[in-house]
Amino acid sequence: MSDQHDELCINTLRFLSLDMVQHANSGHPGLPLGAAPLAYALWTRQLKHHPANPHWPDRDRFVLSAGHGSALLYSLLYLTGYNLSLDDIRQFRQWGSKTPGHPERGHTPGVEVTTGPLGQGLANAVGMAIGEANLAARYNRDGHTVIDHHTWAIVSDGDLMEGVASEAASLAGHLKLGKLICLYDDNHVTLAGGIDLTFSEVRAKRFTAYGWQTITVTDGNDVATLNAALDAARAETSRPTLILVRSHIGFGSPEQDSYKAHGSPLGAEDVKKTREKLGWPLDPPFLVPEPALAHFREALDRGARAEAEWNVRMENHARAFPELARELQDRLNGELPAAWDADIPVFPGDEKGMATRVASGRIMNAFATKLPALFGGSADLDPSTHTALKGLGDFNPAMPVGENIEGSDSGGWSHAGRNLHFGVREHAMGAIVNGLAAHGGFIPYGATFLIFSDYMRPAIRLAALMGVHAVHVFTHDSIALGEDGPTHQPVEQLASLRAIPHLTVIRPADANETAVAWKVAVETRDRPVLLALTRQAVPTLDRQRYADADGLRRGAYVLSDAEDHKPALILMASGSEVALILAAAERLQSEGVSVRCVSMPSWELFDAQPQAYRDQVLPPDVPARLAVELGVSQGWCRYVGAGGDMLGIEHFGASAPAEILLREYGFTVENVVARARALLTR
Repeated sequence: MSDQHDELCINTLRFLSLDMVQHANSGHPGLPLGAAPLAYALWTRQLKHHPANPHWPDRDRFVLSAGHGSALLYSLLYLTGYNLSLDDIRQFRQWGSKTPGHPERGHTPGVEVTTGPLGQGLANAVGMAIGEANLAARYNRDGHTVIDHHTWAIVSDGDLMEGVASEAASLAGHLKLGKLICLYDDNHVTLAGGIDLTFSEVRAKRFTAYGWQTITVTDGNDVATLNAALDAARAETSRPTLILVRSHIGFGSPEQDSYKAHGSPLGAEDVKKTREKLGWPLDPPFLVPEPALAHFREALDRGARAEAEWNVRMENHARAFPELARELQDRLNGELPAAWDADIPVFPGDEKGMATRVASGRIMNAFATKLPALFGGSADLDPSTHTALKGLGDFNPAMPVGENIEGSDSGGWSHAGRNLHFGVREHAMGAIVNGLAAHGGFIPYGATFLIFSDYMRPAIRLAALMGVHAVHVFTHDSIALGEDGPTHQPVEQLASLRAIPHLTVIRPADANETAVAWKVAVETRDRPVLLALTRQAVPTLDRQRYADADGLRRGAYVLSDAEDHKPALILMASGSEVALILAAAERLQSEGVSVRCVSMPSWELFDAQPQAYRDQVLPPDVPARLAVELGVSQGWCRYVGAGGDMLGIEHFGASAPAEILLREYGFTVENVVARARALLTR
C-alpha cells in the first residue's frame, strides 16, 4: 500500500474535492474519492507539464473524459500551481467562477478540452495523440527530438459505454498510437446503479481486440502498482494502452460502491463519517496540509526544467534545420504562412459550372502545400467529398520498406502523412478533429455528407463551445443529390446547425464563393467553420456581370440590383438556389419589376456586420422579400420580415432524379416568379 506521505497527498485531493461539492451543495463526489490515487500517481510521477505555462507546446496532454469528476481536476490544478486560487476552489459551480460544473477549455487554466458529455474526452485524446504523432514524424530528426509528449485520459464506465468512444478507440488501435494512455476508473458503478444492469462485456478483451495494450490494477489504492502500470504503459510504443484500475466510487464514505455517491453531495453527516473513516480532521474545510502542498508544487520546478531543456532542443533544431524549425514555430504559434492563398484559382463564368464540392477539392489542393497545418480527411468518403490532399501521404502506421498500399497517394503509409482516414466513424471524426484543434499546430478538417452531421452534432457543439479552430466540410447539401432518397437528403440540418451558437455555417453559391469560404475557414481562429457544398453542378457566376464573390466575407451581399438601386422586391438565397433566383430576377425584370438579388451564404457572418450594412443589403423599407433555400424555412423569418415569404421544404424528400425533385417541390423559375408576384400584390 501507499506510504503515509502518499496517503496524506491522496487524502488532500479527496477532501479538497469533497469540500468543493459539499460547499456548493452540487456536484459529483464519487469519482474524486475513488480515483484520487490514480490521479495522484499520474500527476506527481508521470505527467510532463509546467503549471506556470499551461500552453507550453511539448507538455503532456491530460483529459478528464469523465468530466463530472471536475472537482478532482480542479484540486490537481490548484495544488500543482496553476493560476487557480483556493478562493476559486471555494467558488465551485458558482456564477462567474473559474471552476464550473464540468471542465471548460479556455475558462480554467490547465483544462485542455471541454468534457462532460461522456466519450467525447476519450475521442479528443485520440485526436491529440494523432497530433503529437504527426508533428513528431514531420519535424523530429536524428539527434533533434522537439516533439515528444504523451496524451493521458481518465475515463469512466460511462465513457466506455458511449459509441463515440468505441469508434475512437478502434481507430486509435489501428493507427498504433503508442503515446496514448487511458486510465479507466473501473469502479463498476454508473449514475443509475451497478454496471451489472447494463455493462457485462469484458472491457480488457474488447480493447485488446482494438489493438490496445491492456494492464489491470486490481487495487486502485496501491500507488506502487499504479506507478508500475504507468511505467509499463510508457514503455509500449506501438500500441495505445488502457489501464483498468479497480477503484471504489465514494471511497471511504458510507455510500462507497453505491450509485448514490455518483452525482449528489454526501451531506454533512456523511462527510463527517468519511473524514473519520479516512482519518482526516473534521475542521477546517478546504484543508491543505503544507507537506502535501509542497509535494504537489514540485511540479513547478519540474515543469520549468523540462521546458528549459525543450527550449534548448528547439534552438539546436533551429540551427540545424532553420526552414523546418521556422515552419514548426509558425504552426505552434497559429500563424499563417505568407501568401498561403496565392494559388487559389479564380473560376471564369460558366453556365454549366461545377459542383461546389469539386471546386472545394481543387481549392484545398491549391493551397495545401503552402499550408502545412491543414490536416484531415473524411469518414470513408474522399471520392465523394473531394477532400483528399493529393500527393501528401496518408497518416497511418509506417509500413515495411518496399510495401505499397493500394490507394495511398504516397506509395506507403506514415505518421507524417496529411490525409487522415477516419473510416465510417462520423461521431469520432468530429471529436478527433476537436482534439487536433485543441492540441495546437493544426487546422484540422473532417468531411462527410451533410445528412451525417446528425451523427456529429455533439462534437460540433463542443467545438463551438470551446471556440476551437476546426473545419467541417459537408457535401451533398440538399435534396438535389437525387436518387439516394430521403434518408440521405438533408432538409432540417442547415437550420439545426445554424442554431448552434458560435458556429459559422457557410453555404457558398458557386466555385468562387467556395474559394472565399475556404479563406474565411482558414483565417477564422476563434470558432469552428462549417462548409455546406453541393453534389450537383451549379453555374459559376460571371463576376464581370455580378458582384465580386469576396462579398461572402460579410455573410450576405447584393449580387445584382435594380438599375436605380431602389428595388421593389428582394430575392435572397444561399448555395445552389442563388442561380435560381438570378434566373427568376431576369424574368421579373423583363416584366418591369425592380429586383435585387442577394446571395446569403452565411447568416452568422451577416449578423456580425454593423446594422448599417445589414440595412444597406436588406433595406427596411422594402418589405417584399422572398428567400429561397432547399431546406426548412425555420430561421429565415428574421430576414424576410412580416411582409416576406420563404420557399423551402417543410417535409422529407423522395427518391428521384434531382431535376424531377426540384420541379415537384417548386424550385423552378416559374414558381419563384409566381411567389414573387404574390408578394408584390399584397
